[in-house]
Amino acid sequence: METYNQTTDKLNHTQNHRFFRDDEFWRSIPGWQSITSDQFGDYRWQLKNSIASIDKIKELLKHRISDQILEDCKRAFDLFPIDLRITPYIFSLIDWDNPIDDPLRRQFLPLASQFQKNHPFVLKDSLFEEADSPINHLVHRYPDKVLFLALGKCPLYCSYCTRSRLIGGSSRNGRKQSISPGLSDFETMFDYIRSHNQIEDVVISGGDVSLLSSDLIRLIGKTLLDIDHIRRIRYATKSLAVLPMKILSDDDWFRALIEMNEMGRKRDKQVCIHTHFSSPCEISEWSPQAAERFFREGMIVRNQTVFQQGVNTRIDVMGLLIKQLGYMNVQPYYVFLLDMVPGIEHLRTTLRDAAEMEKSMRGLTSGFNIPDFACDLPTGGGKQHVSSYDYYNEETGISVWRSPAVKPGKAFFYFDPVHRLSFDAQQRWKDDKQRILMLREALSHGSPDLNPDPLYGVLV
Repeated sequence: METYNQTTDKLNHTQNHRFFRDDEFWRSIPGWQSITSDQFGDYRWQLKNSIASIDKIKELLKHRISDQILEDCKRAFDLFPIDLRITPYIFSLIDWDNPIDDPLRRQFLPLASQFQKNHPFVLKDSLFEEADSPINHLVHRYPDKVLFLALGKCPLYCSYCTRSRLIGGSSRNGRKQSISPGLSDFETMFDYIRSHNQIEDVVISGGDVSLLSSDLIRLIGKTLLDIDHIRRIRYATKSLAVLPMKILSDDDWFRALIEMNEMGRKRDKQVCIHTHFSSPCEISEWSPQAAERFFREGMIVRNQTVFQQGVNTRIDVMGLLIKQLGYMNVQPYYVFLLDMVPGIEHLRTTLRDAAEMEKSMRGLTSGFNIPDFACDLPTGGGKQHVSSYDYYNEETGISVWRSPAVKPGKAFFYFDPVHRLSFDAQQRWKDDKQRILMLREALSHGSPDLNPDPLYGVLV
């Protein structure tokens, strides 16, 4: 990774984070040359014209995309656990003159030629959400917080989705169970929260709440605010990054969120938005306008970024993103290492990459606008700072962690991508016995008094 001094002088001495493209960029797509700004800015047009097939990509781009790349995309989705869906907004922002290297294409339109073999310890449910779900659609891992899974759909499907086992429709790899709670399920979830008075914080997610109806926004929000011990509610939506038109043109949905915010304030409770920008390339003038609309209504918006190879692993790119978010009054909150789910090894980074990136960001802007770089530990250890491991061996790529506030007495592992290791280490990872030896060695140096999950096969 490049050094701080090589890339950040221009961030400190220019104001490029204050300027956002405001051209009619979608007109560069042959199929949308006649689309007006009013049409493109209507969330209903965006959802109706979402790209959900390889044939649609060919139809829209015509001569701007090669048959080779289309075939590469098709092969990717034959292997991939999640279906294709991209909003016209994001599709138009992809650099179709160089799609191979484009950070948006990398996030939302995988190419089979870029895939790496899955790590031996990938898991469909890497974070053990199902193990930490006392009832359907509710994850209770942290003592005072629950994850309320309200729906199973998004306006756009991310290649790295941690819930690819549930989100994105049944792919060519088979059918999957989806998140689709009804009103009776909601009542069961509310009853659980009422009966556990240690819970103060509820994250409403899924899925993306931009596809939740205004009535359900109000129903869920009001019911939770009526519970005395609930102090904080977060609505999770990526729409500011991938469908800002939802915020700007769906007034009833927007007002429903603002009503919940106002109701919360009257009760000394916080209601806020959590969103999800990972690249400056996602941001045009539409996103600051959407963020401004929330800001003027007093709604707090926080951002969670996913650290991805070829997307935001350059210091100048991450620095620009953080400063853009701060300028838009969106608080950079977290930067996450990718979860260890299938199909995303080509996007994963090393733990060292993340730790060095955070170090480089310190001092770039105000401290409250520097996000925490975190690893959400496989097998349910929760979010830990990237430098808080007990042990890290960069040769084997194995790090050992503990999470005393979440699951005391248990050791957790995170693993660098095998293809980023030395040749000798890659050979060791091909051997089942060597894997166990490497894990035992790491555990003996890191947390010898703790037990890892049995799935790793380490006897202690």
